[in-house]
Amino acid sequence: MPALLRPALTALGVACLLSAASLASSGTAFAQAKQQTAPAPQAAPAQAPSLKQVALTDKQLDGVLAAQKDMDAITEKLPENTAPDQKVIAQLDGVAKKNGFAGYDDYNNVVDNISLVLGGFDPATKKYVGTEAVIKAQIAQIQADKKMPAKDKKEALDELNEALKTPAPAIENKGNIDLVGKYYDKLVAALGDDQN
Repeated sequence: MPALLRPALTALGVACLLSAASLASSGTAFAQAKQQTAPAPQAAPAQAPSLKQVALTDKQLDGVLAAQKDMDAITEKLPENTAPDQKVIAQLDGVAKKNGFAGYDDYNNVVDNISLVLGGFDPATKKYVGTEAVIKAQIAQIQADKKMPAKDKKEALDELNEALKTPAPAIENKGNIDLVGKYYDKLVAALGDDQN
């Protein structure tokens, strides 16, 4: 997401927006690290990799939260729009394994499952309302923003309307909603920057 949209969407829970639009994070160092194993994050929604949905556990969420600081330290150093080399992949894999995951791919799948659920949480109430409702609320807030430059507003609204046309997959493991809700504040604090 372009940096200029961050101020307008932060209050709306940017952590939720991109998981609704696509499971692949866009424009971040975190997404760059994923490029080696997934199509480019700017790929059309039809080309996005399908998510292997799993029933999340407390242990997995604790592992993501514990790993995030180390993951960020590695991915922050990556140049934009470049795939990480094997050394970086090995570092990411090591952090994932240290935190209870089979490897970096396993860690990414858990983060993608978390993001799918977070995309349906209303950031104001911290209740699960569904992705479509969250996006519609974001559209309404941007439309009501009188201070946002017209160009920025148009770009933000175009992205949100596009997200409505490409809905996130249905959550197969309904227990994930309650579990992510239990960790909501910690997850948004840890993953929020990675998802915008």
